Amino acid sequence: MQPELLYLDCTAPAPHRMAYWQWGDPQASHTVVCVHGLSRQGRDFDVLAQALVERSKTPLRVVCPDVVGRGKSDFLADPQGYQLPTYVADMLQLLAQFKPATLDWVGTSMGGLIGMLLCAYAPSVGASVRRLVLNDVGPVIEWRALQRIGQYLGKSGQFATVQQAADAMWAISSSFGPHTPAQWLALSQPMLKPVPSPQGGTAFALHYDPAIALPFGSTTEQQAKEGEALLWQAYEAITAQTLLLRGAQSDLLSIATAQQMTQRGPKAQLVEFAGVGHAPTLIAPDQVDAVANFVLAA
Repeated sequence: MQPELLYLDCTAPAPHRMAYWQWGDPQASHTVVCVHGLSRQGRDFDVLAQALVERSKTPLRVVCPDVVGRGKSDFLADPQGYQLPTYVADMLQLLAQFKPATLDWVGTSMGGLIGMLLCAYAPSVGASVRRLVLNDVGPVIEWRALQRIGQYLGKSGQFATVQQAADAMWAISSSFGPHTPAQWLALSQPMLKPVPSPQGGTAFALHYDPAIALPFGSTTEQQAKEGEALLWQAYEAITAQTLLLRGAQSDLLSIATAQQMTQRGPKAQLVEFAGVGHAPTLIAPDQVDAVANFVLAA
């Protein structure tokens, strides 16, 4: 099973194309949208998407966008557009095109924040999120995790081979938890694009626009704190049935925040994965089962 690569013309803040990977039945009334983290791309969900399509008892479409500035999507001329309002607007255009009768959302880290905000606006384009999976993210994002991410975001350089790039990514991504070499290589390959080598021939660079680091790096601790109130407001307005996944060693989603999320708003069901930090990749069987059992439940 392989996905179909499609494109959507988006309008704000300037015209651009957003790529998305489509699995399953394009005519299905039930759509699951899976959105990746800050520096990732839609092929992160290959294992999960195939499992959902194979296990569903009814026709199912799984859509995995490359958020603008990543993967096969366009890069923005103005890097200040690399922020949540742009991402939410793009996803609303995507939903307006599909108008799914049943819509579920799986969001890892940044993709979860997009999902939290989108829940309020989806009805305006004829869709409502029925079930929401937040993968290792909540209204409170720990400042030390943002500082850790800022140390490597946009600073990748070039790599002579795919394996060299995979090794470099593992050095900053070991918090994803245990993966076999084959699993990590499969996760790493879509993260790369071929580029001309200064020495001649072909080298590899990461798939995303390094400029996504600019608005991220300009965020202050005070601004992050001020954003928490808005995110809590968005979370408490969610009516979708919500599953919260957390790496037990996560430095981005604290256990205190996760526990609050089980008591406030949609009162999320919390599932933790031992030996994993930020963020579960949804490849391990127990992680796939947690999402599939929730999304595909009658």
